[in-house]
Amino acid sequence: MSFQAPKGTFDWLPPKSEQILAVRAALAQPVRQAGYGYIETPSFEDTELFARGVGESTDIVSKEMYTFPDKAGRSLTLRPEGTASVVRAVLQHNLHTGQLPVKLWYSGSQYRYERAQRGRYRHFWQVGAEALGAEDPALDAELIVLAARGFADLGLTQVELLLNSLGDKVCRPVYRAALQDFLRGLDLDDDTRARIEINPLRVLDDNRPEVRAQLVGAPLVVDHLCAPCKAYHEEVRALLTEAGVAFTDDPRLVRGLDYYTRTTFEFVHGGLGSQSAVGGGGRYDGLSEMLGGPALPSVGWAVGVDRTFLAMEAEGLLGETTEARVQVYGVALGDDARRRMFLLVDEVRKAGISADMAFGGKGLKGAMKGAGRSGARFALILGERDLAAQAVQLKDLTTAEQTEVPLAQVVDVLKGKVQ
Repeated sequence: MSFQAPKGTFDWLPPKSEQILAVRAALAQPVRQAGYGYIETPSFEDTELFARGVGESTDIVSKEMYTFPDKAGRSLTLRPEGTASVVRAVLQHNLHTGQLPVKLWYSGSQYRYERAQRGRYRHFWQVGAEALGAEDPALDAELIVLAARGFADLGLTQVELLLNSLGDKVCRPVYRAALQDFLRGLDLDDDTRARIEINPLRVLDDNRPEVRAQLVGAPLVVDHLCAPCKAYHEEVRALLTEAGVAFTDDPRLVRGLDYYTRTTFEFVHGGLGSQSAVGGGGRYDGLSEMLGGPALPSVGWAVGVDRTFLAMEAEGLLGETTEARVQVYGVALGDDARRRMFLLVDEVRKAGISADMAFGGKGLKGAMKGAGRSGARFALILGERDLAAQAVQLKDLTTAEQTEVPLAQVVDVLKGKVQ
């Protein structure tokens, strides 16, 4: 039998995999410049962390988590998102007792049992950033600006920022009650009716046409914000405007996680079809308490690396990958020459020059084909006669010019040519 990747997953292969690494690095660079430190958390956590942190009523917890018992009978879950794990780590290691806000960024795999389609995968990669321990509209604006900069640095011009506020523990209950009254009067299925009582905001996130048609006229959270939440939201909007980051107010925007408060935002791209979101986030002031910690007002975002890649593809930013895999390629003829080439290639690598060589006992023709496919500019050709003369043939593969170089001088000559 031949094995294939599980449904809803895929493999990144060279040369596209090199591009995806560059996308990850570009998305992370702005937050690194802003003083965010890197955090790496386990790929699986205690199931209860996500049940509490993400929310029992969310599709993620109720339908999409990969949950399994370990050999001791503990319930573990492959992480479906990154924020809950970051907050858990901050609390566990007492990072919140030092300087605040704690600024962290991460990059890693997430897992959700989604209905697989283009842009929606069961295993996907995110770059995320979190700032924990400060309630400050400038912090919300900073994170949004940094995400927007990551997209801009990749050359993307069609990413749109949607912005909303979900209120706080003072005004959210008033809005919640008004929304529940409205939703109870609609013709909805039993599962959705149950959701009205647990988290009615999640009903607003329902994408089924038959539900969306009934949501016209639903009360908006922006009309129920208390004075402090309204002022906070206006400050975020003003800072973004001053920073030159364009946004669209979207009073119906809610996120698929229960922990969001106040600032909520999403980055969307028109070239991705139904899965238009390339990233998003918001403020989550109560999440620390949900996980048994102290009050730790926080804000953060996550950006989908694969969706960002698809957005770049849609804008024609990727093109053909012509970047060389290595700079130098070794071709050896004969066993003694092959042993010496093995050491020579290692010397070249130690000098900081990328190098490969022909393996498998290929003849000159096959080995030179390998040199061409590697993208290398220079080939080092070593035969038994060259070995006797303690020299190597250095061939420029772009001009076909070939010169003899003493073995002892190869590294220095190459340094002068490739660096």
